[in-house]
Amino acid sequence: MISRWRIAAALAVIGATFPAIAEIPMSERKSGYDFMGKQTQAMQDDDTANAGMLWVLDGEALWKRHAGAANKSCADCHGDASASMKGVAARYPAFSPALGRAVNLEQRINSCRAERQQAKPLAYESKDLLALTAFIGRQSRGLPITVADDAGTRKAIESGRATFTRRQGQLNLSCAQCHDDNWSGRLAGAPVTQGQPTGYPIYRLEWQNLGSLQRRLRNCLTGIRTIVPALGAQELVELELYLMWRARGMTLETPGVRP
Repeated sequence: MISRWRIAAALAVIGATFPAIAEIPMSERKSGYDFMGKQTQAMQDDDTANAGMLWVLDGEALWKRHAGAANKSCADCHGDASASMKGVAARYPAFSPALGRAVNLEQRINSCRAERQQAKPLAYESKDLLALTAFIGRQSRGLPITVADDAGTRKAIESGRATFTRRQGQLNLSCAQCHDDNWSGRLAGAPVTQGQPTGYPIYRLEWQNLGSLQRRLRNCLTGIRTIVPALGAQELVELELYLMWRARGMTLETPGVRP
């Protein structure tokens, strides 16, 4: 395993050496899938080998399970997920006029639990929330990522963009310096990807587990030694939304597999 000090040293070199450049042209955007080895790609492509499908199957069971004081299931309201949830994950996070802020898919699921099922919200990164998110995401696999075009969404996107491009932490680095400026390079021997959120939630071989986009973002923020927002923090939701806007038109791969 690559030691943390080597990664920190490599990141520091990136920050000190390379000037900032423009966002990646749409014609040059690449999924993290394109940076993987053939064996890992084959694992994602084969549903019988893709470990993320275990969570999808659990999510399918949860979709039909009654819960809460209302004793309702997701299926009671939404019916067949292959029809009702098709395209949903491809447009989240989304701006909620009722709440006056952007919400991600996990928050939308928990909102339904609280309001419709009268059940306790599921904890971030819990097995059940990841399973439901993966199951709903699976219904949009192969569809293009779409982001709404309205005033509230645009404001949230700009807030997320500001976080993406802001230098921060002890290493004084921004997300953009790795994922916009140096995506064709390598960091401590590993390829630097564009950070496109096309496969979340993903199964990472490093984690030996399924994880959300926010988990991955918090990993990166830890790596540059900055203050890491709590799971569900608005700053992270808006960063998620910006990343989805940045990946607009790309194909959703949920559940993805990554090294």
